Amino acid sequence: MTMMASSPSPAPPVSVAAPPAPHLEATVLRARRGWVSVDFRELWRYRELLWFLALRDIQLRYKQTALGAAWAIIQPVFTMLVFTIFFGKLGGMSKAGTYPPYYLVVFCALLPWQLFANSLLQSGNSLVANERLITKVYFPRLLMPLSSVISGVLDFGIALVILLGMMMFSHVHPGWAILTLPLFVLMAILAALSVGLWLSAMNVQYRDVRYAIPFLTQIWMFLSPVAYQIGLLNKIPAKWRTLCEILYGLNPMAGVIQGFNWALLNDPHTPGLMMLISMAATLLLLVGGLYYFRRMEKTFADFV
Repeated sequence: MTMMASSPSPAPPVSVAAPPAPHLEATVLRARRGWVSVDFRELWRYRELLWFLALRDIQLRYKQTALGAAWAIIQPVFTMLVFTIFFGKLGGMSKAGTYPPYYLVVFCALLPWQLFANSLLQSGNSLVANERLITKVYFPRLLMPLSSVISGVLDFGIALVILLGMMMFSHVHPGWAILTLPLFVLMAILAALSVGLWLSAMNVQYRDVRYAIPFLTQIWMFLSPVAYQIGLLNKIPAKWRTLCEILYGLNPMAGVIQGFNWALLNDPHTPGLMMLISMAATLLLLVGGLYYFRRMEKTFADFV
């Protein structure tokens, strides 16, 4: 009798447990109510985006230009020539043998002013110019005006080198006060940022602000000691001089420009009371601008 070998029975299937589903955290963005503070930790997390936006603004500014970064020199130099001819020669503000020369005083004043004016123009239009980015991606909107102000420092640095060369040519040697120059540069940046925050937030809702910014900077320049020196206040009667100095110090750029002349050109008028008032006015505008910007930030995507 033939015995047939039985085939081995198949092994029972082994049950394999499915891997657990990854846990996804949902992030819900809600607009805050009222006057909210600035989240500096969030700004620090987006610091790489800040430098990227600043670099992009610099590249766009000189893209497809024949002269490139030379515009950072051409603009203050030609403005200095115009002021020297009309205010210095024809207006009688320039006198032969004065130290330092009038053209050097004007160019020194134009450096912080150009930094302030260009940064103000860029930051005031920063939100409207980036409407597509604002409506599609979330990031701290405060980076927009802040990056516009930072990008203006490059032009300032280029013009500062030209000023130092002009000082060497005119035999003007700064003293120890030049060590305070970074403080006045910081004040100019904060002044531009403080006003730029107000204008950029207002520009989203009221597009008239875009056309008002160039007019505002032109008027502001003649209210600042660019074409003239603070020493003209000495012609005011003594009983009104202190009051005029206080009122004039409410202009943040008055203290900054006077500080530049003192730090670089050995101006005998030491920035004292006027500087303190200008610093207080700048900080007041900055704090108010930050809170106003944060309050209006929740409406940017709707109006831009």
